[in-house]
Amino acid sequence: MKFSQLALLLSAALTFAQGLEARTLVHVGKLIDGRSATAASGKTLVIDGKMIVEVVDGHLDPGTGDELIDLSHATVLPGLMDMHTHLTNEGSKNSYLERLQLNPADYAFRSVVYAERTLMAGFTTVRDVGDNYNVSISLRNAINGGWVPGPRIFTAAKSLATTGGHADPSNGRRADLQGDPGPKDGVVNSVGDARKAVRQRYKDGADLIKITATGGVLSLAKNSQNPQFSDEVLEAIVDTANDYGFMVAAHAHGAEGMKRAIRAGVRTIEHGTFMDDEVMQLMKEHGTYYVPTIMAGKWVEAKARIDGFFPDVVRPKAAVVGPLIAETFAKAYKAGVKIAFGTDTGVSAHGDNAEEFGHMVENGMPAMEAIQSATSVTAELLGIADDVGTLEAGKFADLIAVDGDPLADISILQKVQFVMKEGVVYRHAE
Repeated sequence: MKFSQLALLLSAALTFAQGLEARTLVHVGKLIDGRSATAASGKTLVIDGKMIVEVVDGHLDPGTGDELIDLSHATVLPGLMDMHTHLTNEGSKNSYLERLQLNPADYAFRSVVYAERTLMAGFTTVRDVGDNYNVSISLRNAINGGWVPGPRIFTAAKSLATTGGHADPSNGRRADLQGDPGPKDGVVNSVGDARKAVRQRYKDGADLIKITATGGVLSLAKNSQNPQFSDEVLEAIVDTANDYGFMVAAHAHGAEGMKRAIRAGVRTIEHGTFMDDEVMQLMKEHGTYYVPTIMAGKWVEAKARIDGFFPDVVRPKAAVVGPLIAETFAKAYKAGVKIAFGTDTGVSAHGDNAEEFGHMVENGMPAMEAIQSATSVTAELLGIADDVGTLEAGKFADLIAVDGDPLADISILQKVQFVMKEGVVYRHAE
C-alpha cells in the first residue's frame, strides 16, 4: 500500500472516530428522572444519537464537535406518556354530525395536527384506544417513518363493542343506515366473533385491544353502567389477545362490567367511574392498572350545562359521571390501586393533556407520584421500561423541560418549553 493511500485511510478513520465522539450534552438545572423519590440538581445528560449514554454530576464541558443544550435554568423530566387518547377526534358540538360527514382522509389530516400538538405538549408516547377507519395505524407508521412529527403511538385501532353497545359504530343512525356491523367493524356477540375481531386487529396492524366493557357517557344510549360482554366472550377476547401478544384495555364505568373484565384478565380499566371496594380489591389481586381520565369527566360535566351541546340522551349521563371520576380516583389511590396516567384526550382538546396532573394532585396524589404515573409507571404498563420512562443511561433520549418546579406547582407541566424525542429536538422555546 502506498503512503498516500495509507494517509487517506488514516484520515478517514480519524474523521469517522471524531464523528462517533460528537455528542449532545444537556445541562440540567433540576432533574426529575422518573424513578427517584426526589429531584436532583446540577446534572448533565450525555446523548449519543437516540440514546442517553451517561448522566453526569455537574455541568460537563462540551468537547470538540459536541452540541450543548443549556437547560440549567429549567426542570428536566422524562417525556410524558398518556395511556388514553383518541388522536383522530376532538370533541365539539358537531361531533355527532361529523360521524356522517367526514371521510377517512378528513380524520387523517386532522390526526396529524392533533399528534403534533400532543408532542409539543411534552407527551412523547401515547396509547390510542379507539379510532376511526384505522387511521391511527397509518398515523403511527407515518410518525415512525419520519413523515410527520408526533408521539410514539401504541394503538388499538377500532375498539370492540357488542351490538348497540358503546363503540358500536351504527349507534344513533336511522334504521336503514344501521346495517349489521360485525367483527371487522369491531362488533362482537359470540366467542367466535370475539376471536375473529382480535385476529382482525392483528391483521390490521394494531398494537393492543380495546373493549367497551360497559355502556359509555357519549354514546347515543341510555345507560353508561350496564355490562355489555358476557364472561365467555371476555375470556375469548383476552385469551386470543394473549396468543397474539396484545394487552387488553377495558373502557368501563359500571362496577359489574369491571369485575367481569378484571377476572377475564384485562390489563387496564379505563375511567372506572362507579368502581366499588370489590373492584379495587380485584384490581390489586390481578395487578390491573387503573387509567382514570379525570379531565374527561370534568369536560363532559361542563359541556352538559350548555343547552344543545349534547343530545338529550347523553346530557344526564355527562352531568352525573363527571364529578364521580375524581372521587373514584381519590378512593382508588388511597386503596393502593396501580394508577397509570390517562386523559381521554380527543374528548377534550389535544395538547391540554397535562391538565390531568392538576386533578390528580387535587385529589390526593403527591406531585412526584403523579409525574411517575406518566413516566416510569406507564413504561412498565406498556412493557417498554427498558427503553423509556426514566432518564438514565441506556434509555432513549425522550425528555422535556419546564421553567420552575412542578413538584411545587404541578400546573407548570402545562407550559412545556423543551421537547426531545429519541435525541431529536422538536421544541425549544427561549
